Amino acid sequence: MDGVWDLVVVGGGPAGAAAALRAAQLRPGARVLLLDKADFPRDKACGDGIAAHGRDELALLGLPDLIDDYRPTPHLSVVSPSGVRVSATAARPNHVVPRRVFDARLVAAARARGVEVRRHRVRDLRANGGDVVVDGTIRARAVVAADGAHSAVRRLIGLPAAAARHTAIAVRGYADVPPDDDAQLIAMQKEGWPAYAWSFPIGDGTANVGFGMLLPRLHAAGRPGRDVLHGRLAELLPDRPARDLRAHHLPLSTGRPAPGAGRVMLAGDAASLINPLTGEGIYYALLSGRLAGEAAVRAAADPLPAYRRSLRGALGRHLRTTDVLARLAQSPGFIDAAIGTAAHRKEVFDLLVEVGLGAGTVPPPIALAVARRWLRDSLTRRP
Repeated sequence: MDGVWDLVVVGGGPAGAAAALRAAQLRPGARVLLLDKADFPRDKACGDGIAAHGRDELALLGLPDLIDDYRPTPHLSVVSPSGVRVSATAARPNHVVPRRVFDARLVAAARARGVEVRRHRVRDLRANGGDVVVDGTIRARAVVAADGAHSAVRRLIGLPAAAARHTAIAVRGYADVPPDDDAQLIAMQKEGWPAYAWSFPIGDGTANVGFGMLLPRLHAAGRPGRDVLHGRLAELLPDRPARDLRAHHLPLSTGRPAPGAGRVMLAGDAASLINPLTGEGIYYALLSGRLAGEAAVRAAADPLPAYRRSLRGALGRHLRTTDVLARLAQSPGFIDAAIGTAAHRKEVFDLLVEVGLGAGTVPPPIALAVARRWLRDSLTRRP
């Protein structure tokens, strides 16, 4: 044992780095240890999109300028399952930063703030008195599990992985695009719905491109997953042949587990905090990591209840909203109606961005407007 750590964070992605950064920010001199199985920089399969809401979190962590050298992408185009398109300028621009760069910068910032960073794969975790012992040698007053969709820590504390019906799978690559491309594109596909491809320009003549769908829909396709994912990406984005393709699982928030157990708190993908409508997870990761880091130092005697309360306060209504919308979105006609309404009403477009990329909820008047269009479209299509 090398003494007791105030906080041990497992996983150096956005959730884990945010937890470590926040703990060190609130209590300078706190003993914070960040463990990850890889050295940084390292690649991570992801859409690389950082919404304005994520930048808000970076500012709260004291890193408002972390990605200022990346060009913003102010425009967004969405194509619905039946081909309805809406294109508009976002109320606040998004950014696209490769995870190899973004995560390494976060970890470097944590190290500069006094966090100790070690390469270490966690294999065992046990409660011991009022502490948690990791792999028999690391003793912590609190642990944040931010070790991703296949979290080892979540398994070690007895919480289940997301069920297949609450899991999506995506393939991500990179493609060449015109250097002046500054619009994010989401192109939805009715076959195997919910399913969509994306193209998110980075600003250097390349774009992060990918295709994702629900895991049960992939299994139902009856073909090798690689063929389905790669084939549909090429079909939806024929002008952007992808390279460096990698697949990854996305545990959706509709199947989220308890936020932790004992003195262990789950954050980010380990907590199934991925938006079921868009697959966005970086904002949730930064937010949940920050809140877990706060709980570790502000409620050191019993951090999990404090974390649960703050997480519910920040995301409770939003997650209930996306739970409902995810069920409605099983019908591609609902998405057609929502995007069709957004094409004529900018406030609906802005709301879709808030719900899909931030922590927005749906006011009753807008819900009623989408419902009316959905009903009208359904009646029009009926023989």
